[in-house]
Amino acid sequence: MMGAVEEKVDHLEFDEEIPFHASQSTNKIHSLNFETSPLSNQRFSASWVLRKVNRVSILRSMYIVLIRAKINVLLPFGPLAIMLHYLTNKHGWVFILSLVGIIPLAERLGYATEQLAFFTGPTVGGLLNATFGNATEMIISMYALNNGMIRVVQQSLLGSILSNMLLVLGCAFFCGGIVHHHKVQHFNKAAAIVNSGLLLMAVMGLMFPAVLHFTHTEAHKGKSEIALSRVSSCIMLVAYASYLFFQLKSQRNLYSSLDEGTENNEEDSDEDEVPEITHWEAIGWLAVLTLWISVLSGYLVDAIQGASDSLNMPVAFISVILLPIVGNAAEHASAIMFAMKDKLDITLGVAIGSSTQISMFVIPFCVIVGWFMDKPMDLNFQLFETATLFITVLVVAFMLQEGQSNYFKGLMLILCYLIVAASFFVHVDPSNGESWLAFDDILIILDLCSIYSKA
Repeated sequence: MMGAVEEKVDHLEFDEEIPFHASQSTNKIHSLNFETSPLSNQRFSASWVLRKVNRVSILRSMYIVLIRAKINVLLPFGPLAIMLHYLTNKHGWVFILSLVGIIPLAERLGYATEQLAFFTGPTVGGLLNATFGNATEMIISMYALNNGMIRVVQQSLLGSILSNMLLVLGCAFFCGGIVHHHKVQHFNKAAAIVNSGLLLMAVMGLMFPAVLHFTHTEAHKGKSEIALSRVSSCIMLVAYASYLFFQLKSQRNLYSSLDEGTENNEEDSDEDEVPEITHWEAIGWLAVLTLWISVLSGYLVDAIQGASDSLNMPVAFISVILLPIVGNAAEHASAIMFAMKDKLDITLGVAIGSSTQISMFVIPFCVIVGWFMDKPMDLNFQLFETATLFITVLVVAFMLQEGQSNYFKGLMLILCYLIVAASFFVHVDPSNGESWLAFDDILIILDLCSIYSKA
C-alpha cells in the first residue's frame, strides 16, 4: 500500500516539475485517475499517450527537440548530402544540402542552450548562447584548418563577426523596435562600451600583422608576421580570460543592473517562460547536436571549392556571407526573440558577445591550434577584410554609445550588411603571389611618380 502511495506522489512531482501542454492541476487529476483505473475507456486516447510520453523523459525530450519545431523538416537534408557525396560528384548540391542540413542543427543547438540558460541566470546564459552559438563556426574552422584552407578559416570567422554585428544585431533591433514601437528600448550602456573596446582591441591585433606585411618592414621576411600573430594571439586570449573574470566575478553588478529589472517583468510573463527540458537533458542534446554538426561540417568544407566552381560564386562570398549566416542561425533566432521580449541586454550578450568571443578567443585559438598543427595560420586577414572589420566595429560602436535602440538603427545595420555582402560578391581573393606582385607594382608606380615630380 505504501509503495502505491509513493508511486502516486512520484507521478505528481514529475507532472508538477515539467508541464506538457496541460495545467499542473489537470495533470495531477489525470495522473491519479490513470493509477486508480488503468483499464478505463481513455486508456488508448490521445491524452493517455501524451501522459505516457510525459512520464518517459527521454521520449518527451526527443519530441520537444527533434519533432515539435517546424524547422526540423530540414533535418533529412544532412543525411541526403552525405549520400550525394558518395554517390555523385555534384559538389554544388552537396554544399547546398549540407548548408541547409546544418541550419536546423544550429537552431536546435541554440534552443538547448536557451534551456540550459534557465538554470544559470541571464549573464551566464548570454555567455552560453554566444559560446555554443559559435560551436558551428569553430567546428567548420577546425576542419578547414586541418585541410590547409587558411583563407577559408580567416574569411569564415571574419564573416561570423560581421554577421553578428550587422545582420543579427540589426534584425534584433529592427524587430524589437517594431514590436515596441511605442517606446525606446534601453540596454546596459556600460557593458556595450566594454565589448566595443574589446572589439577595437581585436581589430588592432588583426591590423598590425597586415600592416607589417604590406609595408615590407618585417625583420625576418615570412617569419616575423607569423611570430607577431602568435604572440598577439596569446595576449588576446589572456585579455579574453580577464574579460570573463571581470564579467562573471569581479564586476557582476555592471552586467546585471538592467537584467534585474527585466527579471521583475518576467514574473508577469506567460507559462512558456519555464524550462521544457532538464539541465542534464540540455547538456546531452548539446553534445549530440555538436557531434552531428561536426560530421556535416566535414562534408561542407570538402565541397566549398567545387561549389564555387559549379555555382560561379567567389569562395570569398561563400566563406564570408553564406557560411556565417548558417552558423549564426542560433544567435539570429535567439537575439530576435529576446529583443521582441524587450530583453536587449541578453540580445547584446548574444550578438555582440558572440562577435567579441570570435575575435578575442576563436581567432587566436585557431592561430595557436595552427601553430601546433604546423599550419601557417596568422592574423593577417589581408587589407580588404581588415578594413571591412575596422569600419564595421566603428559603425556598431557609434550605434551602441547611447544605450538605446529603435527599428531605424536596426534597419541601418541591416543595410550596412547588404553593402558588405555586395562588396564580397564582387571581391575575388587573389593568390598570394598575385597579391604581393600587385602591391609591388603599385609601390614602383608611386616611386616613379615621385621621381618624375622632383625632376
